[in-house]
Amino acid sequence: MTPDKPTTVVLIDDHELIRQGLRRAFDRSGEFTVVGEASTVAQGEQTVAHFKPDVTIVDIRLPDGSGLDLVKTFRAARKDLGIVVLSMYAGDEYLFGALDNGASAFVAKDAPVDDVLAAARHAAATPSSFSAPNLAEAMKRRLSPTGPQLSPREREVLNLLADGLGVAEISKKLFISQSTTKTHVGKLYEKLGAGNRAQALMTALRLGLITSEGRG
Repeated sequence: MTPDKPTTVVLIDDHELIRQGLRRAFDRSGEFTVVGEASTVAQGEQTVAHFKPDVTIVDIRLPDGSGLDLVKTFRAARKDLGIVVLSMYAGDEYLFGALDNGASAFVAKDAPVDDVLAAARHAAATPSSFSAPNLAEAMKRRLSPTGPQLSPREREVLNLLADGLGVAEISKKLFISQSTTKTHVGKLYEKLGAGNRAQALMTALRLGLITSEGRG
């Protein structure tokens, strides 16, 4: 990669529409050129070995294996390769999976395309340095021995989520509006580093905030 030469990119994702969208975004930027695509772990290994790109974009879930294992393989083979992990799963476990396996950046699939381009720029410039949205908050959650600090109301909402109640039912139970309930649920997801109810409850169970029978 030189100032007058575009950064080369390989896309590894099993959804063709996502690859097409990313290709258009990279090509329009003028900074990057997509030199290859793959939809599986096996194809990804072959494509990156053949084209030797500056950056590769890797989906976590692939038909024949984990994208995180692919990241680990790439990093062991090349220290100078920029590796951006793209995932539809936003929980801390996926972010730290990307970090621990040697990725340069982590981006959620629902993030703006500019975020993906920014992550690719970072990966190309400093492949050994990790970047991700909300990384500082995720590190605090990882290092805190006591887990996230929940307000009394958030604990009530968490317990009711664990009991299987939905937003409307929780609102009636606590005599609050659905919009307020949604705000509490969103804060819970943020504090637990979760992208959905299942991830939130799994994390809460692991941290001892709830029991396997439901309420903590």
